Amino acid sequence: MGVASNNILKTLHVTEKSEMLQGLVDAKSNPSLARCNTIKYVFLVHPDANKHQIKKAVEEAYAAQKCRVLKVNTITLPRKKKRVRGRAKQGETIQLKKAIVTLREGDRIIFED
Repeated sequence: MGVASNNILKTLHVTEKSEMLQGLVDAKSNPSLARCNTIKYVFLVHPDANKHQIKKAVEEAYAAQKCRVLKVNTITLPRKKKRVRGRAKQGETIQLKKAIVTLREGDRIIFED
C-alpha cells in the first residue's frame, strides 16, 4: 500500500535553519560555505513516503521550473507527549517527517506568494 503521489508533499518547512540551507549557495564569506554549489529545500512530507517517492513528487510539482533532484535526506520526528488544556489527560502531537531535498547545481525553485 503506497502513498498517492499528490499526497506526498505537504508544505515547505520554513524555519531559520531551512532558510540558511537555501542561502548557502550565495554565502561567500567563509571558504567552507563557498564550496556549496547546490541549494537545499526542506519540505514536510507524508510519514510513509520514501526517498524515491519524494524525489519524484518534487520533480513533478516543480516540473515547469525544470529542477532536478540530486539527493533526498529524511528525518522522522517522533510524537511528543503534550498536556491537553491543563488537564491531567495527556495527548500527543502528530508524527512529522521532513525531507531535505538537494537540487542540481544552478537549479532553484521559485515560490509564488
